[in-house]
Amino acid sequence: MKRRDFITVLGGLAASSWSRSAKLQISGTSATNGPLVGFLNAASPATYRFNADAFRQGLAEAGFVEGRNVRIEERWANGDYQRLATLAAELVSKGVVAIAATGDVVSARAAKQASATVPVVFTIGGDPVRYGLVSSFNRPGANITGITFVSTVLGAKRVQLLHDLAPKSRRIALLMNPDNANAAAEQSDAQAGAKKLGHETLVVEARNADEIDAAFARLTGNADAVIAATDPVMLDRREQIVALADRHGLPAVSFTRPFALAGGLMSYGPDIGWMYRQAGGYVGQILKGAKPAEMPVMQSTRFELVLNLRAARRLGLAVSPAFLASVDEVIE
Repeated sequence: MKRRDFITVLGGLAASSWSRSAKLQISGTSATNGPLVGFLNAASPATYRFNADAFRQGLAEAGFVEGRNVRIEERWANGDYQRLATLAAELVSKGVVAIAATGDVVSARAAKQASATVPVVFTIGGDPVRYGLVSSFNRPGANITGITFVSTVLGAKRVQLLHDLAPKSRRIALLMNPDNANAAAEQSDAQAGAKKLGHETLVVEARNADEIDAAFARLTGNADAVIAATDPVMLDRREQIVALADRHGLPAVSFTRPFALAGGLMSYGPDIGWMYRQAGGYVGQILKGAKPAEMPVMQSTRFELVLNLRAARRLGLAVSPAFLASVDEVIE
């Protein structure tokens, strides 16, 4: 597997009045009145807390520790993308000095639309220029910047990995959230990869837990494996998806490590925790006076393959030495 380093860049230096106050708080002058930061996410705190923790870690590494010199106000959509605009507006009304709009393009758009002046740092899968979030990667412009990875070119790679590990999986179900801005492109990429290998695909859509149950009912007897799309709802509902896949004896693949940790066969995609830590670091820079308009969008270019060996054994799959050598992490 090829490895590439992260592209990491730092932002500008101009200070505002509230950022000067934040600097005083770092030195301990005013620990009780730290700046208020908003955290907006499309998923739920019950199953997505690890990403919120990674954000706090990045913020702390930048010199801001919750309860000491910064306050954090969280808003979670619990899988309902339609609520994000209202939640973002709530954060602005609370007086936040920056918003971490995490988990999806819809979250980033909601935060951007809520205010033309409150700085926004996003984490998304996709091209932020294409979705109208920033003017360019190097100079985002306006009040928004963030961290991204290209999710739309990973569908075919996951199909290939599934083919290598479970070659008898000829009919592959693609579990997609139609509300995700990247869904169509990722679906098309996966379908192209499947066609190249002579596999069939079945697209099943789901936006929430009930629809995931219904989707698996549809694919019963019609699919040999399932690939869950790059989407916060899919990651949020990872335990449900893994349990349903196990019940039907289906190899299950998704986009990031927590899915494999939950019992899925494997995951291939970015280190989501790294993205959230960088978002925390970027918010920290903004609190020190950096301007989002001058802070280049970071792009994760390293993808990791995680294999759950217990799941492979449970499914009766033989893992070749060559495949094992390509794995970044093995869960025993």
